Amino acid sequence: MNKNVIDDARVLGYPKMLLLGLQHMFAMFGATILVPILVNNYFKGEGLNIQVTLFCAGAGTLLFHLLTKGKVPAFLGSSFAFLGGFATVANLHTGIYKNMTMGEKLPYACGGVVVAGLLYLVLALVIKLVGVKKVMRYLPPVVTGPIIICIGLSLAPSAISNAKTNWILAIIALATVIIFNVWGKGMFKIIPILMGVVISYVCAVIFQLCGMTNADGSSIIEFGEIAKASIVSFQPFQICKFDPTAIFVMAPIAIATMMEHIGDISAISATCGKDFITDPGLNRTLLGDGLATAMAGFIGGPANTTYGENTGVLELSKVHDPRVIRIAAIYAVILSFFPKFAEFIGTMPASIIGGISFILYGMISAIGVRNVVENQVDFKNSRNLIVAAVILVTGLGFSDGLTFTIGKVTITLTSLALASIFGIVLNAILPNKDYDFNEEDAAELKRED
Repeated sequence: MNKNVIDDARVLGYPKMLLLGLQHMFAMFGATILVPILVNNYFKGEGLNIQVTLFCAGAGTLLFHLLTKGKVPAFLGSSFAFLGGFATVANLHTGIYKNMTMGEKLPYACGGVVVAGLLYLVLALVIKLVGVKKVMRYLPPVVTGPIIICIGLSLAPSAISNAKTNWILAIIALATVIIFNVWGKGMFKIIPILMGVVISYVCAVIFQLCGMTNADGSSIIEFGEIAKASIVSFQPFQICKFDPTAIFVMAPIAIATMMEHIGDISAISATCGKDFITDPGLNRTLLGDGLATAMAGFIGGPANTTYGENTGVLELSKVHDPRVIRIAAIYAVILSFFPKFAEFIGTMPASIIGGISFILYGMISAIGVRNVVENQVDFKNSRNLIVAAVILVTGLGFSDGLTFTIGKVTITLTSLALASIFGIVLNAILPNKDYDFNEEDAAELKRED
C-alpha cells in the first residue's frame, strides 16, 4: 500500500476534511446539474429540477454509504445513460400521453427510473445467492482493466468539448491542478482540484471585467440566473407515476448501467487498493446504487450512478476516506435548499470544468492501465489480446451506443455496456485462460461448487 495514501482523513483535522469534501462537491457538480438542464430541453422547461437533483445526489450517496457499511468512497451523481429514455417519453403522443403537457409526462418517466433502480436489486440478489466469487470469475483483470480504461477515455470528448469554449481558462485550470499536485506542500497538495477551480474562476472574473469573451463570443460568466433565484426554498418534489409504456422505455436502460456500475466499482477498488467487490460486496454496492436510483425517481429526480470524476479526485488527492465523500454528499443536500448559491456555483465556465476534466478522466484510464499491469495480465497470450482489443474498440467506437427494437420497446445499450457484455462473453468462451484465483478464492469456489 502506498504510504502517501490517507485512509482516515481525521488525522488531517476536521477543517481540512471539510475542504476535501468541498473539492469532491465541485468535481461532481457540473455533470450532476447538466442532466436536469438537458432533460429540461426535452420537456420544454417542465423537466427535472436542479434543487431536486442535488438533493437526490446527496441523499442517494448517503443511502449508498449506509448500505455499503460506509466502506466504499463513491459519490452518486446524475446518470447520463437515461437521457435517451427521458427524450423518448417527452416525445410520446399516443395513448394516455396524447393530450398531456410535458410536465404531466415527467412523473411517468420518473416511474420508469424507479423500476430501473429496482432491477439492480434482482442482480444483487442473484449475486448474493450464487456468491460474488462465481460472478467475478467472469470479470478478471483482462476484462475489468480495459473496461476501466474505456470509462476514462469515453469521457475524453466531453473534456475537450468543454475546454475548447475558452482554451486559456482551461489551460489555467489544468496547469493549476498539476502545479499544486506535483509541487504543492501540505494541505495544498491534496486539494489541487479545489485550487484549480478557485484560481481559474478568479481569472475568469478578471478576464470578463477586461472585456474578454469565449471563443464563440459569449460571456465567460453569466450572472443573470443568480438574481432570479430565491435565497432559500424547499425542493419541489413530485411523486412519480407508473405506466407500462414509460416503464418499458426506461427500465431496460438498467442493463447498461448495471454493467457500468461493475466497471466503476472495479475502478474505485483499483484506485484504493481494496477489493470492494468482495467487501462489502458487489451485491451491497448494487443494492445501494439501485435503491438510490429508485428513491430519486420516486421523488421526481434523475437516476443516480457512481461518478468517475470523484474517482479521479481520489487518485489525485490520495485521500481515500469515505467520510470525505459523505461530507460532499451533505454539502449537496444543504445546497439543494439554497437555489441562489447553487446558481452561483453553476456559473462556473464550462472551460474550467473541461480543464479539470483533463486530469480526472485521464486518471481513470491510467487506473485501468495500472490494474492490468499490477495483475500481470499476459498479453503474449493471444486470447487476452483479443478480449482487450474487442473491449477497447467497442467501448470507444460505439459513441452513440447501439439501439434496437424488440416489439414496441426501444432499447439502447451504451458503449460501456456493450464493451462489458462483449468482454465478459469472450473471456468466458475463449480457451487457454491464464487467470487464476488465489488459493483462498479457489478453495471457496470449490466449496460453492
